[in-house]
Amino acid sequence: MSEKRGKMSLSQKQSVRSGSHVSSSVSVKSDWSKDILPPNFSEKKTSSTKRVQYETLDLDAQTHRSYKNFKDNLLQIFQDLERKILTFLKNELQKFKKILQKEDLDYLKDFNKNRCRNKEAALDLTLYFLREMKQDEAADTLEDELFFIHQLKCSLKKKYQCVFEGIAKQGDSTLLKNIYTDLYITQGCSEQVNTEHEVRQIEVASRRHESQEIQVECTNVFEASEEDKQIRTVLTKGVAGIGKSVSVQKFVLDWAEGKENQDISFIFPLPFREMNLKEQEKLSLMDLITQFFPETKGLNITRRNQFKVLFILDGLDEFRLPLNFDGNDVWSDESSPASLDVLLTNLIKGNLLPSALIWITSRPAAASKIPPDCIDRLTEIRGFNDAQKEEYFRKRFTDENQAKEIIDHVKQSKSLFIMCHIPVFCWISATVLQNILEEKRNNVVKNNQADDASKTLQESNTEDTPKTLTQMYTHFLRFQIQQSRRKYDGEHTPDVSWDKDAIFSLGKLAFDQLERNNVIFYDTDLEACGIDVYKASVYSGMCTQIFKEETGIVLGTMYCFVHLSIQEFIAALYAHLFLDINKKCVFDQDSTEQKNKSENMIDLLKTAVDKALESDNGHLDLFLRFLLGLSLQSNQRLLQGLLTQNNRNDQSRKEIVQYIKQKFEANLSPERSINLFYCLNELNDQTLVKDIQTHLSKGSLSSADLSPAQWSALVFVLLTSEEELEEFELQKFKKSDECLIRLSAVIKTSKRALLNDCGLTDKSCPALATVLGSDTNLKELNMNNNNLQDSGVELLCTGLKNINCKLEILSLKNNCITEGGCHVLAAALNSNPSNLTELDLSENKLGNPGMKIILTLFENVQCRLEKLKLNCISITDEGCAALASAFNSNLRELDLSRNQIGDSGVTEISSLLRNSQTLQILRLSDCSISEEGYKALSSALRSNPSHLIELDLTGNDPGPSGVKQLSDLLQDPNCQLKTLRFLGPAADEGCQYVTGIVGKNPLLLRELNLSEHELGDTGVNQISALLQDKHCTLNTLNLCGCSITEKQCLILTSALKSNPSHLRELNLSWNELLGDSGVKNLSDLLMNTQFKLEKLHLCRCSITEKQCLILTSALKSNPSHLRELKLSGNQIKNTGVNHLCDVLKDSRCKLERLSLYGCGITDVSSLTQSLTNTKALQFLKQLDLSDNKIGDSKQKLIDVLRVSNCYLRWS
Repeated sequence: MSEKRGKMSLSQKQSVRSGSHVSSSVSVKSDWSKDILPPNFSEKKTSSTKRVQYETLDLDAQTHRSYKNFKDNLLQIFQDLERKILTFLKNELQKFKKILQKEDLDYLKDFNKNRCRNKEAALDLTLYFLREMKQDEAADTLEDELFFIHQLKCSLKKKYQCVFEGIAKQGDSTLLKNIYTDLYITQGCSEQVNTEHEVRQIEVASRRHESQEIQVECTNVFEASEEDKQIRTVLTKGVAGIGKSVSVQKFVLDWAEGKENQDISFIFPLPFREMNLKEQEKLSLMDLITQFFPETKGLNITRRNQFKVLFILDGLDEFRLPLNFDGNDVWSDESSPASLDVLLTNLIKGNLLPSALIWITSRPAAASKIPPDCIDRLTEIRGFNDAQKEEYFRKRFTDENQAKEIIDHVKQSKSLFIMCHIPVFCWISATVLQNILEEKRNNVVKNNQADDASKTLQESNTEDTPKTLTQMYTHFLRFQIQQSRRKYDGEHTPDVSWDKDAIFSLGKLAFDQLERNNVIFYDTDLEACGIDVYKASVYSGMCTQIFKEETGIVLGTMYCFVHLSIQEFIAALYAHLFLDINKKCVFDQDSTEQKNKSENMIDLLKTAVDKALESDNGHLDLFLRFLLGLSLQSNQRLLQGLLTQNNRNDQSRKEIVQYIKQKFEANLSPERSINLFYCLNELNDQTLVKDIQTHLSKGSLSSADLSPAQWSALVFVLLTSEEELEEFELQKFKKSDECLIRLSAVIKTSKRALLNDCGLTDKSCPALATVLGSDTNLKELNMNNNNLQDSGVELLCTGLKNINCKLEILSLKNNCITEGGCHVLAAALNSNPSNLTELDLSENKLGNPGMKIILTLFENVQCRLEKLKLNCISITDEGCAALASAFNSNLRELDLSRNQIGDSGVTEISSLLRNSQTLQILRLSDCSISEEGYKALSSALRSNPSHLIELDLTGNDPGPSGVKQLSDLLQDPNCQLKTLRFLGPAADEGCQYVTGIVGKNPLLLRELNLSEHELGDTGVNQISALLQDKHCTLNTLNLCGCSITEKQCLILTSALKSNPSHLRELNLSWNELLGDSGVKNLSDLLMNTQFKLEKLHLCRCSITEKQCLILTSALKSNPSHLRELKLSGNQIKNTGVNHLCDVLKDSRCKLERLSLYGCGITDVSSLTQSLTNTKALQFLKQLDLSDNKIGDSKQKLIDVLRVSNCYLRWS
């Protein structure tokens, strides 16, 4: 191609360039030289005959001199000419070089703006010689930049620099740069988004938290990360009105103005809507480009590889061709004609211009037309976030006060503010509220109501100020009709002059096409609704910013409503008009069964509810909301003159609210259920949140059934409620990071967030940090028992240190936080210390170093921390010493439980207690404190008794006197201690139970007698809980005749095993149901070396010979403490006595009293033998063998005992 171009004449090149005026040759005899040639003497005139001779002679002389001078100066003239030409060419060549080097883009503008023949001649010469030098690439690039690229940029800049909000080419335009607000674009897409109504998608997306997705800047949509492959094709989806086309417009404009993406050579925006008009033609790709962009005629974008070309295919959802990716032929020739479907599928697949970039935009439902393997990046436009909504209004209104007033009003209604996520809805809201303000101020001026002039929209207390979607769209329709009347008919009355027939026809079009899921209409569609296509512009003029007519690039016309939501509103209005005129439900207009039946409002509303619930994709959801909203009298008053006012509307409202609530009883899909909540909101029913909570409690919106997108919809329902959410509990939903991120918007509006025990990790911390750093109601955050670790804490701290964070209570118990996490946490809290009053870091691995870091908070004079919980963080007395020296005067409650601080640590705490004027609650449970520590605490509280009101010492070992020393404090009239806790909840309950029986505090007793009380399982459990606590220091426990069973014996002995060191006497006599397991458990207790029992009474316990063996075996293993054993009334017989003899023979045995009364003994020979020549006889003082039928063997026993001090009882 370059060679061919090099042979083209300049005149041929002239025809290629749009608007070029380059001469066909470069000659010195051109216009350039006419100012330096000698004068034309033949044109001089003579005056008279007489003067001719003199003048001729004079003239000849002058001519001769002039010509001589010309000949003499000719060399100098051409030297000067050469210098000027060279200077000019040198300057132009320098500019051309900079153009090729992308250094002087201003010259592009100057060249085309101040185009003259000399500049064009310089370019022609440059191009000619470059090609003579075989530098075709440089020549082509220079020509492309100066003609094709620049001309395309100029054309696109002119086309895209202005924005026409609402209707293109109608009304006043605004420069895009003055109104454009960045949109939130994310990589990836939402789950199941294609199946839902688009406004529902927006409501979902508006509360989707930004931190969970990868944000993509519009200008960088083709920029790949280092690990990603090169991005060729991008699909951007978003619902109607979200800003897809505006994003394209901004991208193209920035390129055309030389601001962004200058590495792209050509951008070709090809709207699918306009390409529909070429669906029947066969044309090449180059022909398609030329028809859309005539300034590129003659361009061959394939002639060199340096071109970077971008095709923007906008509005896939509006394309009427199928895009048959599988069935179409492969097409790779850019100059050969094919059908439009074939061209586009091959362009997207990369068969045509494989190096070209492709950007496709689409509404979600149509995005699936593109095979996933053809897409390198999928993005989604989410619209405006909260900050961008405000930015839009501030740009829209130059009057700052007016902008603020409108922002404040929109924020008053949560539902309106969330809908402003859609840029088109921002425009609708701005239009309506601006008109209301202007109308109000005009009325104020007219009526001289100066006092009302400064009232805001909220202070006006007017019911006309829109607070719901229906009210907003009704006002919008009124104002647009009024505006068109003023413009075309000169009407300036406050009342609206409705053209009922026109609105009825327009409504029929909206309704019919809504049922068919169509948003683009053509001539046949209008004709079917009784609209004359030749008068379609009248409708567009009447509803200037509601219905629009567009003409394609060559021929053909299409129609649409400005936004899908407006089509749905007009359709709902049509349903009311149809009922008003025909007394029929619009859904039954073709039904022969309902032909003669008259229907009323409630029939229409119920039918609409049923129809909407039958829809699989919810295409009637917003229509239903508008339909229900328009049934309210307050909204119908705005349409007075269009709709007949009906006094039964209030009754209809009550009936339809009840009807909707009945529908919740059915097995509805979550989408349909949630939309019914929206409907109740449009009907001003304030039970919305209660309905949701009831529905949740029934399980119909349980976490197992809802996808993340559906949870986001639930968020919107909660947020649009007028009731404030006091508490958010994640466990009611789904315990996961994903669910927390999805519902973070609800946390933002709640006062307390209970996120404990949900398996959360650092993944959810950025979302929480964003909540904490925003304008939120959150005061309490409970994240106990999760797995945040130091990395999660670090992320969370970005929100904690934000000045907007007003958190008062922070609980991070059991989150695997170490010393490292303490550093970032302390730094964050020190930077924003004035709000936090309670901090819980219990059950983390802080150690003494971590604790010391946390204590640096007390060094900040602004620290307001009142409660500090450091339960089980592995600190020792070293940490206690640091605490004592850094103690803060604001601290009211301190919890150091389950740390091995010991008596030395308590001594440090005691020094703190002696000086503290603020500490009221101190918890030191399970801190390995012994009697010495109790004495230190008692001493400290005696010296400073007037502040501490609660002391918890559960799980410590007070020794014999610890409890008494502290309990005695309660008798001091100066002591403010109201709660002195030694026992855990179960032990405390047992203590109260025993106190109720004996009338005394068992912790202060050494002997507890509960004999003859039927304790039962409950009583035994309570007593056992008390017995196992170390604060219980009983020496004697009498449970004689308490009907203790095997099971209860197990519970009692288990309790005594855990606290064995105090009990010396145990009486279980007259409990005949101990059984084998009971005796076995008791024997296990006796074998415990820490159990130093001295007296054991087991009379009348139905102990058998076998059980006696078990019991004596245990006594033999630990015989040195027992002094008294009573087994009377048990039939242990001779065998049992033989087993006891094994204990007596043990040299460690020091038994003093043995009672075997009525045990069925007949022979004591073995007993006599065991006492003969053993130490046992030295200790035994009393032996009771009464009521046994002993034979001759007793005499030998008497003889043995006679020489000892033992008293033998026989009867």
